Amino acid sequence: MSEKEQKNSLSRRRWRNFRKNRRGFYSLILFSVLFALSLCAEMISNDKPFLVQYQDHYYFPILKSYPETVFGGDFETETDYLDPYIRNRLTTNGNTMYFPLNPHSYNSINLELDQPVPSPPSPDNLLGTDDRGRDVLARLIYGFRLSVLFGFALTLVGTILGIIAGAVQGYFGGRTDLVFQRFIEIWGAMPELYLLIIFASIFKPGILLLLILLSMFGWMGLSDYVRAEFLKGRNMEYVKAAKALGVGNLTIMYRHLLPNGMTPVITFLPFRMSGSILALTSLDFLGLGVPPSTPSLGELLAQGKANIDAWWLSLSTFVVLVGTLILLIFIGEALREAFDPRRQ
Repeated sequence: MSEKEQKNSLSRRRWRNFRKNRRGFYSLILFSVLFALSLCAEMISNDKPFLVQYQDHYYFPILKSYPETVFGGDFETETDYLDPYIRNRLTTNGNTMYFPLNPHSYNSINLELDQPVPSPPSPDNLLGTDDRGRDVLARLIYGFRLSVLFGFALTLVGTILGIIAGAVQGYFGGRTDLVFQRFIEIWGAMPELYLLIIFASIFKPGILLLLILLSMFGWMGLSDYVRAEFLKGRNMEYVKAAKALGVGNLTIMYRHLLPNGMTPVITFLPFRMSGSILALTSLDFLGLGVPPSTPSLGELLAQGKANIDAWWLSLSTFVVLVGTLILLIFIGEALREAFDPRRQ
């Protein structure tokens, strides 16, 4: 059996082991469906219709902005499709418009509320509104997408940095490993939260700033596992044979040692991602995360804390956040069992 056939056979066995864990397998399916739906958030929750038929012409407001004058309004500004006058013009005399399932965006304010904000769930706002009159369901959908995308990005950057640092330490060893370990000890002792507070007061808060700051510290935990795998593998016979044949260090690290050292990397990915989502939520809850207008799970939790009577704020956000973390943990457990050498 060739090397390629052996790898394919091992991958198939791992996939079968993963599917045997029904809890993890169905969690992966459910998480993938929810994430795919969140990527289409503009088609699910938006204050702009995705199709308008007006005077035998078709318009797509979800893709292009149109001024009010196009629909018989008086202003050159962008059309407010929830305005009673515009809504009346676009729904009478044979004109129609088709809204998404939830006719609210994450930053649209419901000006027709008949009670103080935050208002409880109603037919117009299925999960109520926040303290600014914005639809909670819309902010949950967009906030979930933002959290998962941020988790993916932070996990990817931290994984790449951790693999590089651990591979260099483990393969070369000796003084290189000693210097890196001392650097990690010093860098790990830095007060991460204080640095975030300092940078948040100097620079404008944003996703990119958070990604850079958290990536500076998020690689250290993974590098230890990669370092251990490379330390174990660099003394193997096939590595010594490759060196004797004149194969370069980068080639040996990439082609021979890295595939064998990817097991802890892959099995820890869901757990690292859940930690990234929780980190963003915690910083947003403390006011050190994304700008205030950005949809965020942490910001909704902070509103729930400030408005104890508005139970729909805390409860709905808690369900989304905890449900996401539970799905990722189940996926991680299934991956860990699938890559367990004792099950191969």
